Amino acid sequence: MSDVRVIKAALLGAGTVGSGVYDILQWQKDEMPKKLGAVVELKKILVRNTKKAREGMDSSLFTDNWKEILDDPEIEIVIEVMGGIEPAKTYITEALHAGKHVVTANKDLLAEHGKEVLDAAEEHGCDLMFEAAVAGGIPIIRPLQTCLTADEIVEISGILNGTTNYILTNMTYGGASFDDALKDAQDKGYAERNPEADVEGHDACRKIAILTSLVSGQRVDFEDIYTEGITKVTAEDIKYADKLGRVIKLLAMSKKEADGKYYAMVAPFLIDAVNPLYSVNGVFNAIFVEGNMLGDSMFYGSGAGKLPTASAVAADVVDACKNLNENLGFYWSDEKLVLGDTRDDKRRFLVRVKGDAQADKAAMEALFGPVEFVDADLAGEFGFVTVSLSEAEYAERAAKSDKILNRIRVEG
Repeated sequence: MSDVRVIKAALLGAGTVGSGVYDILQWQKDEMPKKLGAVVELKKILVRNTKKAREGMDSSLFTDNWKEILDDPEIEIVIEVMGGIEPAKTYITEALHAGKHVVTANKDLLAEHGKEVLDAAEEHGCDLMFEAAVAGGIPIIRPLQTCLTADEIVEISGILNGTTNYILTNMTYGGASFDDALKDAQDKGYAERNPEADVEGHDACRKIAILTSLVSGQRVDFEDIYTEGITKVTAEDIKYADKLGRVIKLLAMSKKEADGKYYAMVAPFLIDAVNPLYSVNGVFNAIFVEGNMLGDSMFYGSGAGKLPTASAVAADVVDACKNLNENLGFYWSDEKLVLGDTRDDKRRFLVRVKGDAQADKAAMEALFGPVEFVDADLAGEFGFVTVSLSEAEYAERAAKSDKILNRIRVEG
């Protein structure tokens, strides 16, 4: 081991993911020279409270002084797993300006300031790696930038949030209400005490914004993506889905249509058993990718949790070590990608209505055209599936009725 190169790194954050990265780097210490020809050694760990004990971590590495890391010429790689915009953005930018490579799992920062930090990396010939920012342990950034570069990616759709997938799985197969499924997810550590970012779809929105920026080569503002969470999905909706032989999944979708425009959306969808995402349950994530040459492919695995996310971070650290003298070129331009208007998107809708199917059938058909009625054996209501309508057409027709309880989009 004496002649093996030692690459010094600093870890920013010692929470769930940070402790996982620490563990993996320790576990792989003996194997890393065989794979890398070097070993990664943590020299500093930035924490808020240096006196707080953190099980299994060497407290002699703790510091609360960012300048100790920034000004240390031995530290070549900075691993940011703090989360949030600030001070993470400042630390990452300063590290890149100092010629240090950066690995991050920070989806919020990349979705909001990705172009800025990527420019800093390119300007200073450093890597900015962010595999763990999109789907936890599932490799998707690297395949899009390497294996699939010969393809034009025409669709990315997937389950990008493990928390919501766990909740919907519990509602579908466990008979739980949304509130009970959410509490169960929180009790098991799958959901935060404040679950808004997950259940309202914001987390998935930022992830699909990053992926769309990568495949389009242009900046996608996450605020421009229509986003709808799962808080309005009820046990009754689940029953209708079952009657149709479908399940409800929160999908993040980005498609390049024939007109050359990209259309992006995050919302609950009814999908059937033919869809490869149908059987993705629990906290697992999956990303479906369609390329014009490859055709269809899917990336599947654990999308959240300490070790899956930390594994993706550690893999980026290894890649950065292999390319210490060059920039790998993850990039999108500052030109804003103007997304297509989702109101023009066409699809079918499952609609739940107050009333009686026999009495109200004619009124609903007069409003929506020919429909497929669905009997879920629920008193005081019925459901139907529309023909293909644009989002705007559906909204216009639905506004004319005061009996609609809910609607969910139908995929495929």
